[in-house]
Amino acid sequence: VWSKVSCPERLSVSGPPALHGQQNAYRDVVPFARRIVETFPDRVLWGTDWPHPNLKDHMPDDGLLVDFIPHIAITPELQRKLLVDNPMRLYWPEEK
Repeated sequence: VWSKVSCPERLSVSGPPALHGQQNAYRDVVPFARRIVETFPDRVLWGTDWPHPNLKDHMPDDGLLVDFIPHIAITPELQRKLLVDNPMRLYWPEEK
């Protein structure tokens, strides 16, 4: 089973919609996403959910969504797995 950690703007209860460059948005989602990344480091992917279908009340700042990554994948090794190694294994296994 693979999992994707994305859409903190959809899951956050207390975080701001981050419409105007607010920093540290969606922090209430961090513990949940970090737990998935740390528990299943070889079976998790990340994505922005761009173009954010079905959002009607706001459009998230994709830059802030990228800034979210080091908070959920706290080491360079976890970041590489999340962003490079795991997507390559899942989508392009023949490239190894």
